[in-house]
Order: sequence, then structure tokens, then C-alpha cells
Amino acid sequence: MSPLHQSAASSSSTRATMGAWNRALVIVLGILLVSWGGPAASAFWSSVNSGFGAAKADAVAQGAKPTTSVSGASVTVTWAASTTAAGRSVSGYSIARYASATGGTKVAATGTCGGTITALSCVEGNVPAGTWFYSVTPLLSLWQGTESARSTGATPVTDTTPPPAPNLTVPAYVHSGNVTAVPVTGTAEALSSVALTVTGTGALPVTQTVSANSSGNWTATPLNLSDFSPGTINYSARATDAAGNTGPAGTGSSIKDVSSPTVTGVRLNNVSGGTPGKMEKGDSVTITFSEPVNPTTICSIWANNTTNVQTQAGNNADNVIVNVAPGVTTSTLTVTGAGCPTLRVGSVALGGNYTDSALTFSGNGGNASSLSWNPTARTLTITLGGGTAGSNTVSTSPTPIPSYTPASGITDIASNPLSTNTVQGATSRF
Repeated sequence: MSPLHQSAASSSSTRATMGAWNRALVIVLGILLVSWGGPAASAFWSSVNSGFGAAKADAVAQGAKPTTSVSGASVTVTWAASTTAAGRSVSGYSIARYASATGGTKVAATGTCGGTITALSCVEGNVPAGTWFYSVTPLLSLWQGTESARSTGATPVTDTTPPPAPNLTVPAYVHSGNVTAVPVTGTAEALSSVALTVTGTGALPVTQTVSANSSGNWTATPLNLSDFSPGTINYSARATDAAGNTGPAGTGSSIKDVSSPTVTGVRLNNVSGGTPGKMEKGDSVTITFSEPVNPTTICSIWANNTTNVQTQAGNNADNVIVNVAPGVTTSTLTVTGAGCPTLRVGSVALGGNYTDSALTFSGNGGNASSLSWNPTARTLTITLGGGTAGSNTVSTSPTPIPSYTPASGITDIASNPLSTNTVQGATSRF
């Protein structure tokens, strides 16, 4: 071999040996660095070319200090994204907590905070009692960055006992007078949050959240239930305590009725065997309504129900007094007494002139006048007791047509008011 060829071969061999040595040195240095840093080393290596010094080191930055929020026994941990020094995104994070702001034993988080996660927030549920400080460590493949500074302390509430069902006080009826401001009150666990839901047909539920005071009392802002259809309105309330525990529902219901009653009939009735056209004992007036009215709004000592016939017809203070005033074309009948502290009947224009002077029908026992309410027939009947008969006889020509003007304050069972407008009745006479 010539010296020139030998020199060229020797030079090529030397460059190959040096290149291999350089690569080996980079590998060894990388191994030493990783071995020195252990599995948690914060640097990784990549090769950008095959030349000497081609190995390039990058480092995973320290994790961002997380923030926490507590809901009952759950802690939500949130942090900012981490990158490497070269701007490369990390592949995940590991979350831990400590029982102190510094030092202490590292505890791996659980729930959606357990293991390696790629999101920037997570929730650890059923956190043990105490105050906990959370940290975030960024990860990139087999490498990890420096653990973050710890969060401020998070103290979960470990009360797991739900509060009892709230008690509700709701009106029996939603009527024309309260439909835009229905009152709802109740009691619940002291200082709990009460979620109220109102449902019915024809509209979406109405919701409201109120707070119970230190005595457990709560009051909803008056509710506008105008959009619901007539019928049953249902109320449901659940209490949530400071620990985030929600208890069972307390319930209540109302009947929505916003239609006012009307007078559908006014009729004069001649007593059996009596003289047609003449006012005398036993004659009666029957007033019919479109629906049962509240009896208490007629006679304040009557019971408010839709089942019992109720009558006033007694002696002494319970006497029903029927008064008839004369008129040129029509006599007018009213009722007083009846033993009712508050009495609302109104007046009946009889449609004919039955008397030339004022008359009073009263009496005791079998001679007593009476005032009677029949909820099934929806009728109020005034019956004449003992007294002087009318001096005039009313004929059928001209046709006698009575009319009724209700007293103010009469309502139906739901408290909708009866109009005080005069209503004409059927052709009739005593």
C-alpha cells in the first residue's frame, strides 16, 4: 500500500473512531445525568444531528402553584399549564396533598386527581378531615419537573348527614287575590340553603333558593303563579347544609282557582197552600250561585266547607229578621240579625209592590224566619217566618221579575270575590 493510501485510510479510521467516541460520550453523559437525577430527573435529551455536540438538553419547568375550592367533602384543584424550558408542552401532571404547608408526608391524591392526568383541574372527593395543601408536578414521558409550591390550605367539611325535609306552609288556594304574590314559608335545618320548586300544568316550573335563618325559619319571595293552569299546584323544597349535603324533599300543594263565582238564579217561591201573589209566612227566596261560596263570608259563624247544609233559625239573638220595604213598583227584601256577628246577604228587589208599608218577618220556633245555605245545590234560601202579610197582591201582568244585588265581601271557597252587580232572576212571584 502506498503511503498516501495508508494515510487516507488512517485518517478515515480516526474520524470514524472519534465520531463513535463522541456519540458514546454523549450517551454516557446522558446516562450519568439521568442516573444522577434518578427516574425523576428534570432533563431529557434529544439528538438533532449525528455530529459532535449534537445532543441537546431540555428541562421540565416547575409546576404552577395550584388553587383549591371546597364543596362539602370534595376539593377541586386547579393550576396553570406547564412547559419545558424550550416551550414544549408536558404530557401530564401528578397531584399530591400534604397535611402542612411545609414538610410532612406526601399523599397521592385520589378521585379524578389520581394518577397522571392531562387536564388542568381535578376533583378529589371524600377528602379526610383536616386542612390539606395541594401540589402539582408536571410530567413528560419518564421525566418529571419540580413539584410546585403548595396551595393555601383547603379544609373539607366531613359532615355527611343530610338535613331533614323542610316543612312548608302554603295557601290552600291560589286565587285571583294572591296569584301574583303567593306566600310560601317554612322551616328547615338552621342556616341551610333551601331550594324551592313549584310545578303545575301549563307552564315551566318556578324555582327559588332561600336561606333558613339561625332558627330554621325561611320565607320565599312571593311567587307569581299566573302562568299555571287552574288545578293542583305542587311545591317541593330541599335543604342543603353547609357541608353540601342535600336532604329529602318536603312537599305541599294548593288548588289554583282564579275564577270568581256568579249568581245564576234568583227565584221567589210561594209557600204550598199560600195565596199566589201575596207575601206571607212560609214564602221564600232562592238565590243560586255558579259554584259553592264560602259560607263564612255570608254568616261569620258558619263553617267553611262544601258538605254541610247550614241554617240560622232560632230564638232570641239567633232570630233571622226579614225586612221588606215598600216601593212604588217593587218591594225590597233584606235580612238582619240571624245571630251572625258579620252578616252579608245583600238585597232582593221583588219585582212587584207587595206592601204599602214596611214589614218584618221574624218569630221563634215554628214561626221563625230562616237563612239556609246548601253547598250541594249552591243555593242560599231566605224563608219568611211569622209577621204581617203584605197588603198587596202582585199579578202576573206586568210580569214580575225579581233581581238580587249581593253584599260586598261574599267569596267562593278559593276566596275569589262575588261581583256586587245586580243580577236579574227568573219570572216568579210569592
